[in-house]
Amino acid sequence: MSSESTSAPNFIRTQIREEIEQGRVDSIVTRFPPEPNGFLHIGHAKSICLNFGLAEQLGGQCHLRFDDTNPAREEQIYIDAIREDIEWLGFQWSGEVRYASSYFDQLHEWACQLIRDGLAYVDDLNAEQMREYRGTLTEPGRPSPWRDRSVEENLALFEGMKNGEFAEGEKVLRAKIDMASPNINLRDPTLYRIRHASHHQSGDKWKIYPSYDFTHGQSDAIEGITHSICTLEFEDHRPLYNWFLENLPVPSRPRQIEFARLNLNYTVTSKRKLKLLVDQGVVNGWDDPRMPTISGMRRRGYTPASLRKFCDMVGVSRASGVVDIQMLYHAIRSDLEDNAPRAMCVMKPLKVVLTNLPEDHEEIFEVPGHPAREDMGMRQLPLNREIWIDHEDFMEEPPKKFFRLAPGKEVRLRNAYVIRCDDVIKNEQGEIEALHCSVDLETLGQNPEGRKVKGVIHWVSARHGVEVEVRNYDNLFQVEAPDRDKDVDFLDHLNAQSLETVYGIGEPSLAQSGAEQRFQFERVGYFCADRHDHSSDRLVFNRTVSLKDGWAKAQNKSN
Repeated sequence: MSSESTSAPNFIRTQIREEIEQGRVDSIVTRFPPEPNGFLHIGHAKSICLNFGLAEQLGGQCHLRFDDTNPAREEQIYIDAIREDIEWLGFQWSGEVRYASSYFDQLHEWACQLIRDGLAYVDDLNAEQMREYRGTLTEPGRPSPWRDRSVEENLALFEGMKNGEFAEGEKVLRAKIDMASPNINLRDPTLYRIRHASHHQSGDKWKIYPSYDFTHGQSDAIEGITHSICTLEFEDHRPLYNWFLENLPVPSRPRQIEFARLNLNYTVTSKRKLKLLVDQGVVNGWDDPRMPTISGMRRRGYTPASLRKFCDMVGVSRASGVVDIQMLYHAIRSDLEDNAPRAMCVMKPLKVVLTNLPEDHEEIFEVPGHPAREDMGMRQLPLNREIWIDHEDFMEEPPKKFFRLAPGKEVRLRNAYVIRCDDVIKNEQGEIEALHCSVDLETLGQNPEGRKVKGVIHWVSARHGVEVEVRNYDNLFQVEAPDRDKDVDFLDHLNAQSLETVYGIGEPSLAQSGAEQRFQFERVGYFCADRHDHSSDRLVFNRTVSLKDGWAKAQNKSN
């Protein structure tokens, strides 16, 4: 779990610790406030680790609050998935789950108070007109023709909005701040919109719903949040966040601090774009193992520890940048290298007949479940006259430095004997059907006399091997920044080879594996039993990551 001894800088933790030491804050209260309009992704994982981690490290609390202000896009399935993701990552929120919708009555009363104080008005401009009146970054906005309505008229109209007397988009409630402000967020922002939609928490009680900007800070204040930790895109919203707190009788005054969001290459994290991938059937749901969602990464085989480590490696700063996805792969490899038991699995089976063994030969090798973990026990590998090896471990006409099996050449079966290829059996089409090999029975645990055997290959007993479905996943996109060019549809950058399904043969121990159990398939990569499709009757494994660690290699070179 999280600790103070992290490997990357965290300026927010340093600032808050100083506030506590100086007595400006007694105890911190943070919050993680997702909108329930999609599944959480890897960027949210960073925010989760930051907010919950700060509370753990500094002796405070962290709330889980759903900022559920748009019923048209919110669903219970998203709420359930978000709760599950947070708990799976190893964190627990303080108290009950909270909802911004629980504060709708108070927010409505505060909106009425802004009207009574002359700081809010009902506007009849439609969305297009509001954009026109708002101005630009270089030109000030213009006041709405309805900006100077009386308090009484505004209260009456706002009550009519609340009672459903107007159509969606016909009227909005806006704050009256400064249409000439250089910060466009202060040019009379919208406080309430009309929505004739049923809400997953409040039902049909409301016909108006508060904006995110109006809801967020006041919900923080109601809950006694001390520090509102946001990503940098909210920096320009901070003056508005503070304006509401200064002009309303809120019970507390949280402080907003911004940090750089997590951007990962070969990935998109826009909820709108992720939903598009799901809705168009590009992927098989929000938890497809190619998705950057926490649920998808879990299904692919990532561990909570690996995602927490990755977020720690990325660190917390105000400098925006793009993180190499190889760093993410390194985090899971280093976890699974230490914690995943080993197994052998042949992806593209090629039959080998060990001709100098009798038909009924059966030999059992006891090998470690993990080379450095005695607690993982031993596993049994049966050897029979017929075995499977991988097609890629044989070449009929090999290049000079090919150290695997070839006609007349020797190779060691992993954890077993040295064998020599004596004959290649082909069908009428000239395709290789089987290899006839001989076993050197004097080479168990020792090298053969007078000759050097460099190659080691994996194998599985033909009699005892189990059929497995293996899903080899790769990056969903084939370019580093799939949504950088706004003139090109990001879907044009999809990787057509992001999923390859093969049917192989695994060692018999895999028949006992359970859903979400992870393995290193020796010489191949790290794999995880699919949490939905894997069963005793159908063994389905997802490739989490290959064995080769490009990021670690690059780091070693740079050092």
